[in-house]
Amino acid sequence: MEIFKEFTFESAHRLPNVPQGHKCGRLHGHSFRVALYISGTVDPHTGWIRDFGEIKSVFKPLYELLDHNYLNDIPGLENPTSENLAKWIWTELKPLLPELSRIRIHETCTSGCEYCGD
Repeated sequence: MEIFKEFTFESAHRLPNVPQGHKCGRLHGHSFRVALYISGTVDPHTGWIRDFGEIKSVFKPLYELLDHNYLNDIPGLENPTSENLAKWIWTELKPLLPELSRIRIHETCTSGCEYCGD
């Protein structure tokens, strides 16, 4: 069984490693949408894998770091592509959410990535 919890946050960034003149090299912002997927066995007593409230609590410190901030200033996100953001979130959360199975990032309505760990 797999469940997910979605979060949205607003952040600015620029991609420092794109070719000169690429639009993503300029400062811009996104309304990011992040889905955290948790997989496991449903507990027969509670009827769930993990309490959605617990997932929200575990993500809260990262949310506060990401929301309305400049991603390039966050250690580990100096090149804040969606791919790097997903991997960074995974690295931060996996020790706290061992059931974490994948992360889905939407940086726009039609573009994003999924990361399932290494």
